[in-house]
Amino acid sequence: MTTALERLNTATTEEATQALTRCCGSTRWVEAMLAVRPFRDAEHLFAEATDAWARTGPEDWKEAFTHHPRIGDVSKLREKFAATAQWSSQEQQGVAAADERVLEALAQGNRDYEARYGFIFLVCATGKSAAQMLALLQGRMDNAPDAELRIAAGEQAKITRIRLEKLLAS
Repeated sequence: MTTALERLNTATTEEATQALTRCCGSTRWVEAMLAVRPFRDAEHLFAEATDAWARTGPEDWKEAFTHHPRIGDVSKLREKFAATAQWSSQEQQGVAAADERVLEALAQGNRDYEARYGFIFLVCATGKSAAQMLALLQGRMDNAPDAELRIAAGEQAKITRIRLEKLLAS
């Protein structure tokens, strides 16, 4: 039986690019990961992912952010993000049980956040309720733009790790 790691290691460049892009949408990060294949084991994969992310910069981060739907935007999960829709919907399970008031506040908060920072609100949503995500969004609105960009990049790193784990479990 072939493991997911073996499949990633032996995949064509195109196949590996698609798999890695599902984990992180930064072209520079994906290229760095492709350059270090094959991965000895999961820990090697995770370490290389962390190192590759550390070598990226603000433009790479913003590119990766574009591969995420807005928190709570279920229709976009289905339309634009088909490749990661299942993972994103699992990550945002806390939104499914949210009441309309919280969903509306998230939608408005997302619009306000994007207007202020120029990119979507990014949070590692796994295990968080919609109300918790809303509180995090509201709490981050007073951050300086450069600080907020770094926070969002840190959230992307967490999401990437979780998605790599899901890739290895598939």
